[in-house]
Amino acid sequence: MKRGGKIVLSVLGWILLVPVYFYKYAISPLTPASCRHYPTCSEYAVQAVKIHGPFKGFWLATKRIAKCHPWGTEGYDPVPPKTKIKVKKMNL
Repeated sequence: MKRGGKIVLSVLGWILLVPVYFYKYAISPLTPASCRHYPTCSEYAVQAVKIHGPFKGFWLATKRIAKCHPWGTEGYDPVPPKTKIKVKKMNL
């Protein structure tokens, strides 16, 4: 990827993370701890965007937040690792 594209993705990632950091440090300390997962949803969102980039990271964080309800899942739920896709070269 060209340098300009990496800069755009980096800026977009930070734009997505600003509300998460605001929640994590300004709102969350004022509310009782109630997260059902480890790591917490806000920490999961930060890790997902940093590991997978703004698009897939935002999607993973959205799916995780959708699980946070009284009948949802609980326990240890880490961010999935980034996988590389192997592309076969065709001999023509």
